[in-house]
Amino acid sequence: MKKSTLLTAALVLCAASAGFAQKLNGAGATFPYPIYSKWFSEYSTAHSGVQINYQPIGSGGGIRQVTSGTVDFGASDGPMSDEQLKASKVKILHIPTVLGAVVPIYNLPGVSAELKFSPDVLADIYLGKIGNWNDARIAKDNPGVNLPNSDIVVVHRSDGSGTTYIFTDYLSKVSADWKNSVGKNTAVPWPKGIGGKGNEAVAGMVRQMPGAIGYVELIYAMQNKISFGYIRNAAGNWVKGSIDGVTEAAATVKQMPADYRVSITNAPGANAYPISSFTWLLIPDPAANGANGKIIKDFLTWMLDQGQSETSALYYAPLPKSVAEKVRTTVGQLK
Repeated sequence: MKKSTLLTAALVLCAASAGFAQKLNGAGATFPYPIYSKWFSEYSTAHSGVQINYQPIGSGGGIRQVTSGTVDFGASDGPMSDEQLKASKVKILHIPTVLGAVVPIYNLPGVSAELKFSPDVLADIYLGKIGNWNDARIAKDNPGVNLPNSDIVVVHRSDGSGTTYIFTDYLSKVSADWKNSVGKNTAVPWPKGIGGKGNEAVAGMVRQMPGAIGYVELIYAMQNKISFGYIRNAAGNWVKGSIDGVTEAAATVKQMPADYRVSITNAPGANAYPISSFTWLLIPDPAANGANGKIIKDFLTWMLDQGQSETSALYYAPLPKSVAEKVRTTVGQLK
């Protein structure tokens, strides 16, 4: 027995020395991909023999893969529904990681002013009720701006997307027409427009197409140097997507649900940015692979201890301290 144990230990050491990495696979949201990519790379560098692969295929794809058991973890910006959780082959926990903002981006040559979009105007642009940039309602929000007499090219996501969930969750709260005719989901029946796969594609299409409007996570607008507009928030103030605005929206959550599935779109607060959201890692509990489950648990602790300090550099907001401590307790209970 002792010889067998020693032999096993020797084989493990040989495997490690031969460069065999313990690989974890995840898939899902593009919204947090920039920060996840950084985190997974840093964690793997600091933990020799561990490799975390993440495919940014959209929240819908992440939900499908984690519920079918084909990945070690998923990721989504839109919380799974009760029906999805019940249909899953495994128990799935939502672990919030960071917060971010979805911003309306546009490409309007000759217009240097930063545009403003009332909630109802933004909804009606995507409903197809407003189709020209010099529409009276857009002009009313932007006095003194010389808006062109040109068609609005609506761009949206073509894949199942948490960014879409956040955007349509917001539109459903501010527009009865949107709520009743389109609704909120990771994929919706868009009344008009052209689709792009991923935040990167939407950002690229808007940048290349004069007259286009789209929606992306804040970092994609910043990295691509695309103009993005102000939105009138629930308090009646014009605000742009920012870390501070997202943080103020998050602060409105007085009692975080036990399962962390919460919406903070159209939050109250003088400076709260209205299209803000938590984003979640979807963690099977217990893990199908015990060794990988231990790594996921350790990574989540690392994310709370070290990763949160890196969020603002990539235009995300860190978890509020009260939420982070609640998450720490949940992570400690993972099987």
